Amino acid sequence: MNKRSIHRLAACLAFLATSACAFAQSGDFYAGKTIELVVSVSAGGGYDSYARLLARHMGRFIPGNPNFVVQNMPGAGGVRAANHLYNLASKDGAVIGMITRELPLLPLLEPNNSGPRFDARRFGWIGSPQQETGLFVVHGRSGVGALGDLKTRELPVSSTGAGTAPSVFPRVLSDVFGWRFKIIEGYPGSVEALQAIETGDVDGHLSGGSSAAFRARIQPWVDARQANVLLQMGFRKDPAFPDAPLAFDLAARETDRQLLELVLTPQLMGRPLVAPPGIPPERLETLRTAFNMAMKDSQLLAEAQKQSLEIQPVEGAEISRVLEKVYGAPAELIARAQNVLK
Repeated sequence: MNKRSIHRLAACLAFLATSACAFAQSGDFYAGKTIELVVSVSAGGGYDSYARLLARHMGRFIPGNPNFVVQNMPGAGGVRAANHLYNLASKDGAVIGMITRELPLLPLLEPNNSGPRFDARRFGWIGSPQQETGLFVVHGRSGVGALGDLKTRELPVSSTGAGTAPSVFPRVLSDVFGWRFKIIEGYPGSVEALQAIETGDVDGHLSGGSSAAFRARIQPWVDARQANVLLQMGFRKDPAFPDAPLAFDLAARETDRQLLELVLTPQLMGRPLVAPPGIPPERLETLRTAFNMAMKDSQLLAEAQKQSLEIQPVEGAEISRVLEKVYGAPAELIARAQNVLK
């Protein structure tokens, strides 16, 4: 064995020893414990479903096999839970959370918003079980049969409220492509936003996601040729609508692509699972490893399939890397995004 091989072997042994030590320490800590999983929305929705799915399975992959309990903490558009996790929750690894995907960029894109009291980069990002892709649904009565029609025809679209994807996406698309929208805000949720299309109050909707429930709602319209999906908002396509392009792919200028990449970052995060800042590094690594293992577990995948919960995971380290990139974006790009979203 040459000197280089000896050094590599020594490094491997040191790594294994460190990992084994961290594993043992985590086992000692989590044995007999219950992990509290705080969810930033009310029970019954998509975030809650994913959180409870993880709560039923992740403990099997954590040394000490801790139990999980889910606590819903809605309020202020998810900001209440994020502030709690960042400022008040225990930082020993016994409390984690699932927050809404728009929150990490809120302090960056809305610097005058006094609600968020956190630096998203300091959270311990564990991972997300899903990436999101938004869909642009347009009713046939609108006269908008192609994206180019939006340059000459204003389209009324439904939204739950300012700062949410159905309001953010039209504003960004107007800035990048010159498309015209009239945003009607105030619908309680996506169910009511889609009902507004049925009643004729609006002619379209840009969703933040394409859940199974959402797709099941619009598919009869598409099949009956009453409505079309003209565009997708995300970094990957929903395969159910292969003919609808990604907005990202239509941007001709690099500056426009950068703006879309910044604004669409929450789509990559999907349903982010986080730990409070200051969690011991070995426990964060334990939680990340458990999450990654759970995402490949046959029991979890079978249950997800029964609930029509899509599993397309993103690792915590990747989310952390993307956030560092976004927060380090050129000042002029951040200023443009802030101005667009006013």
